[in-house]
Amino acid sequence: MNLNPEMPTVYITAPPDAAEDIARHLVEENLAACVNILDCQSVYRWDGEIHDDEERLLLAKTRDDQYDSLKERVVELHPYEVPCIERFEETDLLDSFAEWREDATQ
Repeated sequence: MNLNPEMPTVYITAPPDAAEDIARHLVEENLAACVNILDCQSVYRWDGEIHDDEERLLLAKTRDDQYDSLKERVVELHPYEVPCIERFEETDLLDSFAEWREDATQ
């Protein structure tokens, strides 16, 4: 199998009531092979004030050629004015995991 060497994980934060919906859309639309959802507490500055909120951290496993579409879809689905979407590069993956990710995002 000719695997794309760049297989990013996308780091996304979302409010608890939107996280599962975002994750399901990404997987159902083949933009992500899998999305892990983790509880997290975020402390951040917004409009000059410090906020401390419960959020969900989404880790979406995708392919390099799917990243732009995934990012656009998250922006469409996300309730935040400025959603956190960060791309982490993964160049050293277990071969069987890389094959699964490739197949699941076709």
